[in-house]
Formats: sequence, structure tokens, C-alpha cells
Amino acid sequence: MNNDPQLGQRRPLRLKGYDYTQPGAYFVTICAQRRECLFGNVCGGRMVSNDAGNMVMRIWEEIPGRFPRVARDEFIVMPNHVRGIIVVTDNGQTVISLGDVVGAFKSLTTDEYVRGVRCEGWKPFDGRLWQRNYYEHIVRGEQDLARIRDYISTNVERWSEDPENPAHDWRTAKKQNASPKGKGVT
Repeated sequence: MNNDPQLGQRRPLRLKGYDYTQPGAYFVTICAQRRECLFGNVCGGRMVSNDAGNMVMRIWEEIPGRFPRVARDEFIVMPNHVRGIIVVTDNGQTVISLGDVVGAFKSLTTDEYVRGVRCEGWKPFDGRLWQRNYYEHIVRGEQDLARIRDYISTNVERWSEDPENPAHDWRTAKKQNASPKGKGVT
């Protein structure tokens, strides 16, 4: 538990009382620990993935093979995070939650990344590859889905203002986007 009043309390990220095993679409952002840029660079307005970024993309694409009742939608690998839409379809007899899918993704990518560090000379990470938690948003309808797809597909174009960009001062951005109806996806 964080007792430092300067840092504040950690807020719960999940919607209280919501059943994340329900069929539906979920927008997720998963960040590398310390927002470290491990998956490539943005150059000339394009994301150029390195081998680690390509591995992350491959594992995302394999999610439906691991979870047959889960589909992928829009997705992007950024230098230090990923954003994507996970669609949980009818769960049938096997209960699958959003947390199960994200947990498996983080575990599989971490294992592969460790192999890359040992065998391919990838940049080492300290402690964990991914931050402990992840951001999620329950997609509520077709307009919301279209807005989120656009947000993901244009993420590279906004890299200089992205709060996940280590070169961007997130404290300033947080003050500027204080409105609950801000320009980004909330």
C-alpha cells in the first residue's frame, strides 16, 4: 500500500461490480514497466517495431488460438505500450475473463522477451516487463467502438502528445485533459 501523501492513493482501475467475463468488447492499454521504450521507435510518423515489437504483435495475433471464444480487433504496438480491442464472445461452459486474456498475453510476451534478452541481445528490463496493472474501457456501442478504433489507428500520429511517451510531461497533459469529456479515450 502506498502511504506517501505526495504520490496519492492508487485508484482501482476496474469498474466496481462489473463482470469482466461477460461477452463484449474491451479496449485495453498495457504499458511497459517505467514506460521504457522496448518495442521500437516512432520515426517519420510511423511505428517501426524492432524484433521485440514484432514478437508482441505475433502473440497478440495468437490470442484467439489460445482463447477460442476471444477475438481481436484493432491493435497497435507502440515503443512502450500496446493498445487494442479484445472481444469476448459467448463464454459457453468455459469462463474466460478479460483479466485471463491480458494475464496470458503479459506472461507469454514476458517469457519470449526474456528469451530474446538471453539469445538475441534485446535490451534487458529491470524487474517486470509490463506494469502490474492495465487500463481498460468497456466498449459501449458502435459509436464508442468506432471512436476507439480511430484512436488506436491514429496513435502513432499523436506520439509526441501521448501521455505514455517518456518525452511528454504527463503532469501537464493531465491538467490539460482534466475534463471528463476530453479529446482522448477515457
